[in-house]
Amino acid sequence: MTEKQKFPSEVIDLPSQGKLYPEDSPLRSGKIEIKYMTAKEEDILTSQNLLKKGIAIDRVLDSLIITKGIKSDDLLIGDKNAIMIAARILAYGPEYTVELTDPNTDEKFNHTFNLTDCPFKKLPEDVDLSLNEFDIELPISKVKIKFKLLTGRDETLVASEIKKSQKFGVSSEITTRLRFSIIEVDGKTESAIINNFVNNMLSRDSLFLRQEMVRIMPDIDLKQEVEIGGDVVEADIPLTTEFFWPKSIR
Repeated sequence: MTEKQKFPSEVIDLPSQGKLYPEDSPLRSGKIEIKYMTAKEEDILTSQNLLKKGIAIDRVLDSLIITKGIKSDDLLIGDKNAIMIAARILAYGPEYTVELTDPNTDEKFNHTFNLTDCPFKKLPEDVDLSLNEFDIELPISKVKIKFKLLTGRDETLVASEIKKSQKFGVSSEITTRLRFSIIEVDGKTESAIINNFVNNMLSRDSLFLRQEMVRIMPDIDLKQEVEIGGDVVEADIPLTTEFFWPKSIR
């Protein structure tokens, strides 16, 4: 028995249902086992060094995941989001209180979201999800490309590239994500060809591709209805620093 297996744990479902992982991956089952958070993970969450590097959450997830051979880097972003929600519920319960602002009056108020009311996105039925590779023809240029959905490992590399570009006063988030997502352009896989294509990609093609990625990405829905000023509106659940470290338990 490993050290992690000494603690209570839960097997949770993944939004992807495991469909986009390799056949030999434990994630192919569509489930992952995580342990309950302990003081050890709370220490990780309060590490100023890890927070500054932006890797505290990943370190916590790696510490919680029991499924053998799996780290947060292996997970699709949507599955990673679902594990974060599950870990938070297991640690502190489903109630998540945050401060929101009334856009009409700028007045601040507290609202409590129930994290158990966050459903998984419904997977599109018109897309083959047996492999993390997708073919599409762009509507304007008519270029045929193949792309993939990003994993935690890809996101780390993307964040690093974006940070480097910001040192030169350049915002390259869109092009960087596209470079890591596109794996083939008209049958060509060379990185130089892909990079050149992305840098010269028509805006309407870029928007179309990014919307398609969002549409097919398995994920957990982090929107809920909130009453603001007598109106009921749909609001994003903000994942603030208090998500894993509520004021009430400090």
